[in-house]
Parts: sequence; structure tokens; C-alpha cells
Amino acid sequence: MPLDTTPWVSLAADPAIALGPLDGRYRADVAPLVDHLSEAALNRARLAVEVEWIIHLTEQGAIPGAPVLTDAEKAYLRDVVATFGPAEIAELAAIEAETRHDVKAVEYFLKRRMDHAPEVLGSDTALPAASELAHIFCTSEDINNLSYALTVRSAVHDVWLPAARVLVDAVADLARAQAAMPMLARTHGQPATPVTLGKELAVVVHRLRRQLARIEGDETLGKINGATGTYGAHSVSVPGTDWEDVARGFVTGLGLTWNPLTTQIESHDWQSELYDDIARFNRILHNVATDVWTYISLGYFVQNLSAQGSTGSSTMPHKVNPIRFENGEANLEISSALLGNLSSTLVTSRLQRDLTDSSTQRTIGIALGHSLLAIANVTRGLAGLGVDPAAMARDLDANWEVLGEAVQSAMRAAGIAGVTGMADPYERLKELTRGRRVDGAGMREFIAGLGLPDDVEARLLALTPADYTGYAERLVAHLD
Repeated sequence: MPLDTTPWVSLAADPAIALGPLDGRYRADVAPLVDHLSEAALNRARLAVEVEWIIHLTEQGAIPGAPVLTDAEKAYLRDVVATFGPAEIAELAAIEAETRHDVKAVEYFLKRRMDHAPEVLGSDTALPAASELAHIFCTSEDINNLSYALTVRSAVHDVWLPAARVLVDAVADLARAQAAMPMLARTHGQPATPVTLGKELAVVVHRLRRQLARIEGDETLGKINGATGTYGAHSVSVPGTDWEDVARGFVTGLGLTWNPLTTQIESHDWQSELYDDIARFNRILHNVATDVWTYISLGYFVQNLSAQGSTGSSTMPHKVNPIRFENGEANLEISSALLGNLSSTLVTSRLQRDLTDSSTQRTIGIALGHSLLAIANVTRGLAGLGVDPAAMARDLDANWEVLGEAVQSAMRAAGIAGVTGMADPYERLKELTRGRRVDGAGMREFIAGLGLPDDVEARLLALTPADYTGYAERLVAHLD
């Protein structure tokens, strides 16, 4: 008999039961993003843009007859943003239920506050009479593009980047600590020229840091130029004002880069660039997670049970599963897929405007949330790792054939220097090592029979797989 999954109690509970894992199971890890990329945070940013637009217009004297606001009136307007909390969120939702338009609801909400200003500032305040300054000359996208620019930038710089830096610094610390730890390389999954654990970790630190630098330097663009990007209403209504100059000053005053050429919408190219860079960071980190998972399976890393959690397998009590890295893998894949979709779709808009970006941009928080969750898990996973030098040493000692590269290269160099009997070095080493294991005694016997110069022979006879790491240890210093 199939299981009946029809709910016998409604799941529309109070408090609400989350549909998705970011607002449910993993809420604690992604909660800081709520203050930046939730619907409430977007509406708060919209309010902030509307308020600052009013203040900017009055300070610039852009519209003849508009009042010069007092410091108290500016503070009152900015306090509308600062005090935007649960009650205000509910009030705004009620207004939107009537307007059926989110940005128009924000405008009406602000006008209500301006109408009520005399209750706080006294009857002589100019704010009620100035309420038509709210949203003047603005299409919804003038407010939205700036609001998204501010919230995405703050989410990335205040939440995502600090978490990513902590992770990369943790890998860098581990790389420095293990700079000299010899480890068998496995190119194509096969035993290969040894490296050090620290050098391999340093490689990914270098890669991740390059992406962080790109993300830190990505521009955030904005515009405020009307219904089709022409300042049409501005120039007809108030022809004596240089509206490009007013717009440039407003956008740059918000700390953004002014985009002078747009349709109705800001083109979102900066978002595409940013999301591509974060997705690239994700994919490199995904590579880190899968490699660490493999090193755990090889026994090179051991896991601290208290750091990983007390239960490995639900049925096999001996197991300590690498769940942090597996969780990281999954969430990085989800994040990268969403970021890739954002990047590819946001750069297109039919003719002067379509609304596909309105729905698409509402997933930005989800895309960054899965990345932030992965970063948290990989960071915890790294904190629970220990290194097993004995396991790495056993692997090295079982694969003396990896010295074949060093021996044939020394033969080539000797032959170039005029030493006889050094012909076909690659082929001779291939015959010795291809598809077979060679122990230390066998490799030394081969070296001793080559007729190499004494100093070269002595150097090769003293070489072990654990010693054959080249500049690996010193390369880690590039991190500093």
C-alpha cells in the first residue's frame, strides 16, 4: 500500500514553516544576507533611494520652487528608512495589496510619512507640501536598479567577502603549516612526481585570491534617467536644469558608478560580471572540496570527530563521513547554476524594457545564500582536519617509479654535457617503470648501471620519493 502523504494538519503554520532549506534547516548560516537581499531589505533600500532623491533635488535646487529642507526635515526623512521594521513591513504590504505595484507602494508609504511630518516637526514643516517630490521623474527601474546595486554590493562586501576571506586564509594557514610535507602527486589519478601538501594548497589559495580581488574590484553601476533613459520628462518639465549632471551627482553620491547610457533599465552588465566572478570562485572551491574529499579517502587527512559531529553513518558506527565537504560541493553547484542563469539572462531585455529581470533578480539572495552556506561548511570541514604524515610516507615509499622522471632528465643533461652511453633515456626508463612497481633497491640498481658521472650518480642514489619535491616548499612563500 503506498504511503499517504496528504497532510492531516495544515503546514501553513504560525510561525511559517519554510519551503526552502536556506530559510529552514540552514537559516543560521545565511541569516546575515536577510538584511541585504530579502524583500524587506529591498524595500528599505527603495525607501532610502526615494528619500535621498528628494534631498538631492532640494540641495541642488534642481526644481524651481521646491523647498530647501532643514536639517530636521532631512533627519526625519532618513529616519523613515532607519526605523523601517516589522510594523512598517506589514503596512507597506497592505499598501501594495491595493496598488498591485511594489515600487508605487513604496512611494505612497513615503508620502504618508511626509503628510504626517507635522506631528513630529510642527505645523510649519514643508514636507507635506513637498510630497510630490517623492518619485518625481522616476520610472520604477530608476529606484530598483539603484536599490539592487546598493543591496547586492552591501551583501557581497559586508557578508559574502568576509566569509570567503576567512575560508581562504584558513587554507593559506594550512598551506604554510604543511609547506614541507611530501606527498605523492596523482596526475590523471596515477602516481606522479611528488609535491608537498602545502604547495598544492597554496595553488588553490592563489587561485581563490585572484577571484576575490576581481570581486572586490567589480564596478557597481546605477542610473536615474527616466522612462526610456532620455530625461524626457525632466527636460520638458524643468528645461533649465542640467539633468545629466544632477543624475551623475546623485548616483555617484550613493557610492555607485554612473551609467550614462541606458534604456528604461540599467543594463545589468555589472551584475553579470560580478556573478560570473563569484561563480568562478565557487567552482574553484568546489575543486578544493572534491580534492580534500579524495585526500580523506586516501588517508592523507584524518577528521576530528568533535569538529565533524558525533554521527558518521546511521548504521556503520566506525565511519566519519566528510559531510562538510559534500555539503559544500552540493551547495556550490546550486549556487553556480543560479549565478550562471543570472549572468546569462540579466544582460538581455526586449527592446527598451521587459520584466523578466524583476523575477530573476529576486533569486540573487538564494544564489549567494547557497555559496555562503558552502563556504561555512568547507571552513568548518577544514577546521576539523588533521594530517597523517605516515599515510603519505607509505604511499611515497610504494611508488619509487616516480623517480623515473628525475633519472631520465639527469641522463639527458649528462648526454648534452658530452657523457657517453646516455642514449634513449626516456625509452630506457619506460622499459623499467611502465605499468610496474619499482622498489628502492631496483631503482638504485638501475641508476648504478647507467654510467653517470660520479656526482650525478651519487645525487640520484641518495634521492627518495619523499625528497623529490623540487622547489615545492619554497613556492608556498609566494602566498606572502
